[in-house]
Amino acid sequence: MRRLLDQLGYALHANRKSLSGPQSPERDRQFRYLQIQRQAFSRQALPIISVDTKKKELVGPFKNQGRIWSKEALPVNDHDFRSQAKGMAIPRGLYDLAANRGSVLIGTSHDTPEFAVDAIVEWWREQGRRRYRQASELLILADSGGSNGARCRLWKCALQEKLVDRFQLGVTVCHYPTGASKWNPIEHRLFSEISKHWVGQPLTDYPTVVRLIGETKTKTGLRVHCALSSKDYPTEIKVSDEQMAALDLLKHPILPQWNYTLLPRLNRN
Repeated sequence: MRRLLDQLGYALHANRKSLSGPQSPERDRQFRYLQIQRQAFSRQALPIISVDTKKKELVGPFKNQGRIWSKEALPVNDHDFRSQAKGMAIPRGLYDLAANRGSVLIGTSHDTPEFAVDAIVEWWREQGRRRYRQASELLILADSGGSNGARCRLWKCALQEKLVDRFQLGVTVCHYPTGASKWNPIEHRLFSEISKHWVGQPLTDYPTVVRLIGETKTKTGLRVHCALSSKDYPTEIKVSDEQMAALDLLKHPILPQWNYTLLPRLNRN
């Protein structure tokens, strides 16, 4: 039978991800504008960060795909039931392009816009403002959906109140078009390295998750800082039209739905 199949041109194949969904007609224009923004910030030695949330992980004795060198296999649960987990790890990541440094905040609650902004605030307070002492502006590269979505009101409000006003820092956000998240630098510069580092190692508890992410490094110099947040983030918070009108939000003339700058409001802490 195998010889017959060979003669007929058949072979074993796995599914291949080659079909793409509908693409925005402005996709290429946005990519060109993203590059212009990155070059402008780089010339002035201003910080550029790429942000996203890595896949959520069950915390407990569950199988983690892959193999590691050991004298014997580690025992894990035979089923991945959420009810048997100690919790859910939500890795909110940030990648500093110029410094080749990663920062990850592990959430235990929900992946909300406030959580996304808190991860940036944590990085800026502990690392960013020391690394870029003269910087008055920050460029954020983000996907167009999720907790940092381009249409998300709470994302913009939280940026204004927690980051822009608090640190008197101008923040420009450029979103990747829908379906283009794989081009976001954090995906292949940070998240992929974390996945390779913890391959085959069960994420038995939160300290293990933090340790494995914090140990991630590469020969090209990547180093990662990781911390745990036990803060509870409520969902479905509504932002009124009045709150949006109070933002110091400047939409860019080119593709304003994806590109905007938040400026510090006076007399705000």
